[in-house]
Amino acid sequence: MQHTLRSSFTLRSKGLHTGLDLTATFHPAPADSGLRLQRIDLPERPIIEALAENVVDTSRGTVVAKGDVRVSTIEHAMAALYAAGVDNCLVQIDGPEMPILDGSSRYFMQYIRQVGTENQGVPRRYLTLGEPVNYMDEQSGSRLTMVPAADFSIEATIEFPSRFIQSQTARLDRMEDFDEEIAQARTFVFVREIEPLLQMGLIKGGDLDNAIVIYEHQVTQERLDYLADKLGVPHRNAAELGYINARPLAWPNEPARHKLLDIVGDMALVGRRLRGHITALRPGHTANNKLARMLRERVTSGE
Repeated sequence: MQHTLRSSFTLRSKGLHTGLDLTATFHPAPADSGLRLQRIDLPERPIIEALAENVVDTSRGTVVAKGDVRVSTIEHAMAALYAAGVDNCLVQIDGPEMPILDGSSRYFMQYIRQVGTENQGVPRRYLTLGEPVNYMDEQSGSRLTMVPAADFSIEATIEFPSRFIQSQTARLDRMEDFDEEIAQARTFVFVREIEPLLQMGLIKGGDLDNAIVIYEHQVTQERLDYLADKLGVPHRNAAELGYINARPLAWPNEPARHKLLDIVGDMALVGRRLRGHITALRPGHTANNKLARMLRERVTSGE
C-alpha cells in the first residue's frame, strides 16, 4: 500500500551551491499525489512534481523546474523518501535549493524515522520490467543497466584516475538496509574541481561539514590557502595529500556509497516503486536521469 509521513518535520541548513540559509518542511500528502516540491518563498507558491522529465540540469546535482522556477540538489532528500517507503510527500522550501545538511541522506532519514509513516490504504504503483533497459554514454564511460528482478537493488562502481579513490564498488540488496548502509555517505569533490566551481558561482555553501574533499595533486601553499579562505575552512599543509573532511570516512568506499545514494534519489523521480536490479559503472546525475527518463517513458506510455 502507499505510504505518507505520519506528521510534518522541518530541517534547516545552508544550500551547497547558493550558500543561502534554507528551510525545508516535509508534509504528509494525499495518496497518488507523489513527491512534490513547493517554493513557498515565491508569491504564487508554485509546485514542481519530482519527476524525471522535470529535471533541467544535472551538472552538479539534480535540478527540477517548472517554467523559470527551480529547486536544486534534491537527490539526497528524494533518496531518503524512496528508501523509507514514502510514496506521497509535499516538501515546502523557502528558496531555490534543498538544504545540504551534512551532504548525505542521514538527517532526512533520521527525521522520517522519528515521525514515522502511515499506510494510506491505496495500492502502490510499481514499474516491473519485462526486459533489460540500458543506457550508455561513450564520452563519459557511464553505463547503467536495469534488469528485471523481484525487488529493487543496485550495484555501483566508480572509477577515477586518483590513487586515493581509483575503483570502488558499493552494493545495496534491500532498500531496508539503506538507512544503515548508505544514508550517511557524503558527497565528495576534488580540490582541482573547487576553483572552476567557484568561478561558476557554485558551492558557495561548501565546507568540510557537508562534503569530503579529495586533495590528490599538490598545489602551492598560496593557492591552497586561497581556496581554503574561499570555502571558509582552516588552512592545511599543501604537502599533505589525501582526504580532507571534518569527520573520518564512515566506510573505506564512502564515495561509491554516495554515488549509489544518488542513484536511489534520481530513480525516485520515476514516480513508481521499482522492481529491478541496476548495475551502474561510472554513474552520475546525467546518466541516472537518462535511465530514469527511459523508465518514465514506459510509465507514461502504459507499456
